[in-house]
Amino acid sequence: MTVRSLYLCEGSSDMGLRFHIEAIAAEMGREIHVTSPDLDRLPTKPGHSVKDKLRAAQRLSDGGRTYDLVVIHRDSDREPPDRRRTEIAEAVAAVSPGLAHVPVIPVRMLEAWLLLDPSAIREVAGNPNGKMALDLPKAAKAESVKDPKWLLKQAIATASEERGRGLQKLQTRFSANRARLLQMLDREGPVKQLASWQSFTNDLHEALSRSH
Repeated sequence: MTVRSLYLCEGSSDMGLRFHIEAIAAEMGREIHVTSPDLDRLPTKPGHSVKDKLRAAQRLSDGGRTYDLVVIHRDSDREPPDRRRTEIAEAVAAVSPGLAHVPVIPVRMLEAWLLLDPSAIREVAGNPNGKMALDLPKAAKAESVKDPKWLLKQAIATASEERGRGLQKLQTRFSANRARLLQMLDREGPVKQLASWQSFTNDLHEALSRSH
């Protein structure tokens, strides 16, 4: 049976996680169809809450499409991850009672997952053979970085070795480069050491094992 999954993320550059959801399912021998609706298509954009996004996704579904599973990305930001888990569970129970769900809760923000592969950062920066030190954290410290987005921007800029107008052009492509880094994320690499990644993949495995 093909598992019909809805994936709700915080922004368009987070869409790349769907490829990892599909790959993890394939590794388990499960077929999955992941829908990532563009909520910006709605005449009135939904709020940022999980409930708002779930309701908006329902309105966008074709002919009242039903799902077997919803995967919901919500950065922890300054909140404890367990509070985000509760927020997601309560939202699903309120809007789609009984729907299986998988929370994706990077500590602080998803950029922390993208700080662990200097080779990928050099590639998206357009300077794969660069040697400049990037001052990236080890996996054990990645989720303690106060502003991972700022650090990732700095790392891409440093890796590029660009200056002036070239650097300005590179900075305007940050969202696209971030999206590419997410697609390139090595699931068997250092990210496996992060508790938030482990929680996501464990929850996804469990949800897919229960789907029939």
